[in-house]
Amino acid sequence: MSKKDNGASLILAYLNEKNRPYSAQDVFCNLQKQHGLGKTAVVKAMELLALEGKIKEKTYGKQKIYFADQAQFKDVNDADLKAMDCQISELIAEAQSLTQSCRQLDAELKELNSSLTTEEMMSEIRELKAECSEYRARLEKIKSATNHVTPEEKEKVYKERTVYVKEWKKRKRLASDMINAILEGYPKSKKEFLDEVGVETDEDCKVVVPSN
Repeated sequence: MSKKDNGASLILAYLNEKNRPYSAQDVFCNLQKQHGLGKTAVVKAMELLALEGKIKEKTYGKQKIYFADQAQFKDVNDADLKAMDCQISELIAEAQSLTQSCRQLDAELKELNSSLTTEEMMSEIRELKAECSEYRARLEKIKSATNHVTPEEKEKVYKERTVYVKEWKKRKRLASDMINAILEGYPKSKKEFLDEVGVETDEDCKVVVPSN
């Protein structure tokens, strides 16, 4: 396509090939992406082709429609039209069948792509077997241990812990009350008093009384 004809030859060939009516906007949309034609250039080229008689132009309201000059095509009789209609129907049916086949093949391809290969499957099986072996070894170790704690012993430990925590809280509260009572008549700070009498608090030892 030369720059001189501004796409006119391309548009003429397109309209003759398709042999159906188009607006300038239709032709621009159909050819712009592949051939990079501008809309203004398309409009001017089609007006020029119509002016030269190479294509036909019809006006419907404010819109102009362009189509190939039918005089260049040979006449088609009824038998030929029926044959073409049959061929079109066959091609439509074939296209639908191919579309369906493509969809099925695409679905199969996606399923295969999401599946593991034989090598990946074998690798995963080896990893799972190794993991199972580790779990079996841990289970056997637990079963063979002689220092199991019975439910009764466990319950006893928890009960004793509850008693000790309760006593801890009680003594902490009593100690705090006594210290606060002494501090009412003590001229120095609480920290200085604790240092003087040698008292270490839970906070000094970085421990916290359990909530229960």
